[in-house]
Amino acid sequence: MPTREPARPHGRHTPVRVKARRSAGDVLAGIGSLIVLVALVGGVPYALLTFVGPPIAPELLDLDLLTSRVGPSTVVAVLVLLVWLAWFQLFVCVLVEVYAGVRRVGMPARVPLSGGTQALANKLVGAVLLLFTAGAMVVPLAKLAPTPAATPVTAVAYSAPIVEKTTLDTHKTKKVYVVQPPHGRHHESLWEIAEKCLGDGRRYPEIYRLNQAKEQPDGSRLRMADLIRPGWVLDMPDDARHAHVVPVDQPREQTLREHPGRASVGQHADRHADSKTGQAEKKVEAKHRQPDQQQQQPDRPQATIRQSQTTDLTDYLATASLAAAGLLVVLARRRREQLWRRVFGRRIARPRDDAAQAEVALRLGGDAPGARILDIGLRLLGAELAAQNRTPPTVYGAHLSPRTLDLWIHPPDGDAPAPWMAQDGGQVWRLPAHEGRLLEEQAGGAPYPGLVSIGTDASGRVLIDLEAAQGLINVRGPQTTAALAALAVELATNRWSDRMRITLVGFGEELTAIAPDRIRAVGGLAEVLPELEAIAAPRREVLTGRITGSPRDAHYLLSAVAPTHEEARRLALLARRDTAGYVLAGEVPHATWTLEIGDDGRARMAELGFDVQAQLLPRRHYQALIDLFRTASQVDGEAVSEAEPLAGLHPPAVEIRMLGPIEVIGLRPLEEGRLALAAELLVYLATHPGGVHPSVLGGVLWPRGVQDMVRDATIARVAEWLGREHLHTDEAGRISLGPEVRTDWALFRELVRRSHGDPTARAVLLEKALGLVRGPLLSGRQPGRYAWLAAEDLEYDVAAEVADAAHQLCELRLAHGQPDAAVAAVRAALLLAVDDEGLWRDLLRATHATEDTVRLRAVVEGLTRRAASHPYGGGMAPETEALIEELLPTWRIHVVRESSA
Repeated sequence: MPTREPARPHGRHTPVRVKARRSAGDVLAGIGSLIVLVALVGGVPYALLTFVGPPIAPELLDLDLLTSRVGPSTVVAVLVLLVWLAWFQLFVCVLVEVYAGVRRVGMPARVPLSGGTQALANKLVGAVLLLFTAGAMVVPLAKLAPTPAATPVTAVAYSAPIVEKTTLDTHKTKKVYVVQPPHGRHHESLWEIAEKCLGDGRRYPEIYRLNQAKEQPDGSRLRMADLIRPGWVLDMPDDARHAHVVPVDQPREQTLREHPGRASVGQHADRHADSKTGQAEKKVEAKHRQPDQQQQQPDRPQATIRQSQTTDLTDYLATASLAAAGLLVVLARRRREQLWRRVFGRRIARPRDDAAQAEVALRLGGDAPGARILDIGLRLLGAELAAQNRTPPTVYGAHLSPRTLDLWIHPPDGDAPAPWMAQDGGQVWRLPAHEGRLLEEQAGGAPYPGLVSIGTDASGRVLIDLEAAQGLINVRGPQTTAALAALAVELATNRWSDRMRITLVGFGEELTAIAPDRIRAVGGLAEVLPELEAIAAPRREVLTGRITGSPRDAHYLLSAVAPTHEEARRLALLARRDTAGYVLAGEVPHATWTLEIGDDGRARMAELGFDVQAQLLPRRHYQALIDLFRTASQVDGEAVSEAEPLAGLHPPAVEIRMLGPIEVIGLRPLEEGRLALAAELLVYLATHPGGVHPSVLGGVLWPRGVQDMVRDATIARVAEWLGREHLHTDEAGRISLGPEVRTDWALFRELVRRSHGDPTARAVLLEKALGLVRGPLLSGRQPGRYAWLAAEDLEYDVAAEVADAAHQLCELRLAHGQPDAAVAAVRAALLLAVDDEGLWRDLLRATHATEDTVRLRAVVEGLTRRAASHPYGGGMAPETEALIEELLPTWRIHVVRESSA
């Protein structure tokens, strides 16, 4: 069967709603249900009125009934009344179910004391509506509590940099730049414009913020930082060079007519402050100046050109906090496997451009504590319910905030297992965050693997359980594929699931690079429908199996291809009897829930009353993630960057220690609340000796934005703490550290460099270098800080060079018959590069050389335990296992005995 094209966005073509086809079985079931409904709703009261009379018999109106003796007629009258009441209860249930199904309001209102009766009405009405309507689908009964109110938060409002207004001929002016036509295949970018006009390409976000969404002469607007067009007139920061000076209220079309070409050097005015009046003045330089010399600069390296295409990815990736946490865990597992194959003298491959920026965004937004609470809290809930022999309730949605984890359940149950608490009459089960943080890891099964984020509200994240719809979920809107991609990524990487299969239809083949064991991609629904129908399982059986140790694979189908009429019908019937999740794009007539993604980026689900900021993964961000994981799968590695030699090894005035806990030596103590930010600023400057512009520092230290005055005040405070003599500013405004400020990392590299040129002192110099290592790189840093490391060489270089130095020293010591010194060298490096399997193999060889079998066995047992309980999983490298087999053939026997004990 040919693959169908994905449904087109609503904004382009109006979709046509078509009637669904029904099988003979559907028709017979609907006719039978209709007959039963007519008999119950109309036939029962007719029979009662005909044969036994009205609801209230005359005997029940006798005022002496309570004191007189009860006869047979009175008993019959009471029984008749009870029958009438039961019929009335059924009638109300039918009305509620019909209203919910026809109006598609989602979950019907709960009729008090009508559990079994309403369930019967639900099934009968559902079958009848499937017969008479194309789109109605009655959903299971539930009543969700409202989203918890937002917790009052005191926030600091960040704004874009304020452009200082200057005067020219007594009129307010501004600086603008006209984007030029391409020269050959070369197109201008914001990076190049920032590099030419502001002196630093990394200041491109300033230009982007000044022009975002402003209408250009061609009627279009700047939406993405890497998409600018020739003829656009861009507002520029006040310190821009090679820009046109125009009246502030001049239309862009007029500016383009008057200034179609590049601005010469003399067309911008240099300001100077008048010391008496304090007012800014403008001096227009002479017209006869040389043309802009920037045009003659040679072509830049391809890597720099690619970097100019980078845009801020935090808008989507950093806000997807649970998905970011899961992606970081999977990424760390891949990096650990890369380290298994790292060779001496090379580091593992690092991401670049958008892929690197994607990892920065993940580090900024990853909510590992929230993911942990969700995982452990749900597993504990399942374990407690299993111990009480209770079936887990249906969870329609969840809300995760910094204060609580709420589950919206059906049916309402006031008996929530501790430490969960029942709220709102048992409709909500709540786990306070402070209780969740104290929970220990749980070994129980994951009862709700289908919980996935659809977006955020004012106080936290909103999740839905794809299985709870017990029907089809329809996703519609212009960003359907972006919404499906976001769902797929979070499902594939979440930690609150065990065994999962995700089938992607019509998209996402590249996502197998992230989770090949969970994701498969197919071209059409016809490829998977027979298999899904064959493995369907009832919900109660699956939920019970998950918490009692006999789980089935959770399965979710996400389709960017609109189903045919027959496929939609089969899927609708399948979803009602299967515990799985079915999310489909296009017009789906049998959908239980509909997730509308609007042009404004809001996700709305009317059936559940949700209106949240949608979690999306647009194409560019999606591709950045794919590139990031492809880089993490490369095994060849790359050369370590070269170090700048030091002039001498004398003690510096200020030392910044990075090879372990962060320390700044040689300065007076700083207030605890300001130390972390000041130390990060110094570390960034120390690792960028060429200088950094304040605007770039602002973007690094405050990636979500900051006011210029806050940034400048912080820099001034650090300058005062460090000493003005140690903080330099060049003519372009770049800030750099003086020569008397040094890092232990720079000293480490210098010692290693000198060891290569002095064979007689090589061991001593390497030993001194390894003596600088005190722990993991920049350990003790606060969560969310140093995310910029993901786009730098530093982490990769440090891990590789420390491990290589230890390997060299280990070999030297073993060659001189000093196995204990070799062991000490390797253990020093393991403080920082603990995941480098080459170091563990060096430790095994060095320990074996001591001829102490007990000591060797202790190393093997420690390595085995670490591999089994590693937070990123993955076991041991095959080469490491082979070496253990060679050095200690009986190790597996001891491991089995250890685990049995």
